[in-house]
Amino acid sequence: MICPGCSVKAPGFKINNLAKADVDMVADIHIEQVRSLLKTLTVKLYKMNSDELEKSPGATIDSRIASIFQCPPLQNFSELSNKQGTEAILLGFEPEFTGDRVFAVMYGLYTMIISSYSGKCSLYMIDFLDQQNLYNSARNIEIFVWRINNRYQADGQLFLATNQCDGPVKNLSFERIFGKLIALQDTMALVVSNRTGRLITKVVHTAASMTFFPIGF
Repeated sequence: MICPGCSVKAPGFKINNLAKADVDMVADIHIEQVRSLLKTLTVKLYKMNSDELEKSPGATIDSRIASIFQCPPLQNFSELSNKQGTEAILLGFEPEFTGDRVFAVMYGLYTMIISSYSGKCSLYMIDFLDQQNLYNSARNIEIFVWRINNRYQADGQLFLATNQCDGPVKNLSFERIFGKLIALQDTMALVVSNRTGRLITKVVHTAASMTFFPIGF
């Protein structure tokens, strides 16, 4: 029986109300959103740092994106000394590195995040995900953001240029992308934690003084 004028309160949403297949779909959506944001970030970095692309004769932005965002990721790039994850990111900020720094940091960032999803690009059993790995990946993105904005070469130039703060209009589009990436990883960590009942060990860190957090699967 319908009661005119009566208000009906919708039940509160709870992660635990989702079927396993639904939660797996949430994870797949998160992974796809992360890949999309990382591709956008790669394009923007190459446009801001076009000299990096020139270090690889014949390479184009599209070919670099195709190499980075394979699923599962390609491995053993000799130009990166076969490094991946946070080791590849660190390589991109080494003064002695003469290769494509955009390729190094973006391949490193992508493989680090994919590792937080147990090395998979599509999920069927979310229970295999580790909430701590997802949480740690979000903190690693924060550390990466600090490095890219604060690591300088001997000539005083940033290793990689991002936001332009000179002039009357500030371009902070990079910060918005980084913020979305961090939010996606933190949200997925909470989804897994709520679904499995496993707690997240939160950390207080200063990006300037902390090393990258480990991610394993």
